Formats: sequence, C-alpha cells, structure tokens
Amino acid sequence: MGISGVISAIVIGVVMGVLGRLVVPGRQHIGILWTIVVGIAAALLGSAIAAGFGVADTKGVDWIEWLVQIGLAAAGVAALDRSKALR
Repeated sequence: MGISGVISAIVIGVVMGVLGRLVVPGRQHIGILWTIVVGIAAALLGSAIAAGFGVADTKGVDWIEWLVQIGLAAAGVAALDRSKALR
C-alpha cells in the first residue's frame, strides 16, 4: 500500500468513524480521536472482509463494502464506549 492508499484509508476511516458514531443511538463518551481510530480500523477490516467475499470491486458504488465498514465502525464505537463506561 502506497502513500496514496494510506491517505485514502485515513480519509475513508474518518468518514466511516463518523457514520458509525451516528448509527449508535445515544451519546457516546469517547473522543473524536478514538472515533477516527475506530473508523480507520473498520475501513481497513471492512475492505478485507469485502474482498474475501468478492464484493470489494464491483461496477459502480460498492454499497456492500460500505455497509460492512459502517457496521464495523458502529460496533467498534459501541464497544469502546461500553468499555469506557465500565471504568
């Protein structure tokens, strides 16, 4: 992965983190930096999962890949929020 791939992963990760945070109901007690980190991890993992199922590169918009990434980001935000609340 080149520098452009890393930069695009960060940008997509920020968007996925924000979308994942919007999907989770209620107020989250994590900061924006953690949201971005979760979003980047969800974007990378979601792309790998979509590639594993063969839906990463389709004609047009990759809706399934986006849904997987948003779902992972939402799960990550909810899990991190819950772990912060337990402390």
